[in-house]
Amino acid sequence: MGGLFWQFLLYSFLGFLFEISFARIVRHPKRDRKCHLILPVCPVYGIGALAILALPDWIKASPLLLYLGGAITATAAEWALAIFYEKAAGTPFWDYHALPWNFQGRVCLVFSLFWGLLALPLVYGLHPWLMPRLALIPNAVTIPAALFYLGDAATSLFLLRRLGTEGLRWYVRFRPSEAR
Repeated sequence: MGGLFWQFLLYSFLGFLFEISFARIVRHPKRDRKCHLILPVCPVYGIGALAILALPDWIKASPLLLYLGGAITATAAEWALAIFYEKAAGTPFWDYHALPWNFQGRVCLVFSLFWGLLALPLVYGLHPWLMPRLALIPNAVTIPAALFYLGDAATSLFLLRRLGTEGLRWYVRFRPSEAR
């Protein structure tokens, strides 16, 4: 069970890095993409990655089927998390209404196709490389780390409901004024 937690946490962190890199490349005005108060994570990536990794082996064995299955699976995870954030946190984290072929502004074809592409290096490269390394994490570290994550998640949901996404941006006061 600890392995799943570390996979989720690591893929959520890598998703955060991916999000801020993407936001900076496309020069999006909101370049910080945190979903938690303290931890730099985007849980939609962790859940999406775990869902892709849970696909049957016969799908993962074929790059074409993995692409299609990864696109569908990650899109379903993105749609479900969008609803979760809207209902539980009272705020949307993304809005694709301006993009073509979107569904309820929560998912869109362009990103679905991109998720399919990301499934390939996840399954064929990153995950096999990471698994033996994650297995080295002592079990004694997992429970405190999971409790810290859950505390951060609960606090984040509370702040999101009260203050919206600005409630998670405590660090902006430490930036130079032109970076805000």
